[in-house]
Amino acid sequence: MSELRGHSPRRYVVDVSGQRVLVGLTLEETSEFEGLDSSLPALAERADQDPGLVPSAGEGRWLELYDKHDKAWIKWKADLRAPPERNSPFFN
Repeated sequence: MSELRGHSPRRYVVDVSGQRVLVGLTLEETSEFEGLDSSLPALAERADQDPGLVPSAGEGRWLELYDKHDKAWIKWKADLRAPPERNSPFFN
């Protein structure tokens, strides 16, 4: 999982309060993720140096938030690509 950092685009939306958040995360989670992302050393670099390295608590939380965001992004993109539902009583 360490190869995720720095290789995937950030995907933001505006929430109901007008705040810019990562898809699938709350404002608080987005802020926490961004703070962790800027303060942690590059996970890929550390993994290259020591493949058996266990992630720190901060790295684990970063991965947890990234995973939550990424799953929501994948679902959101799939929902956008899905054809419109045809539940109209006028069409079969």
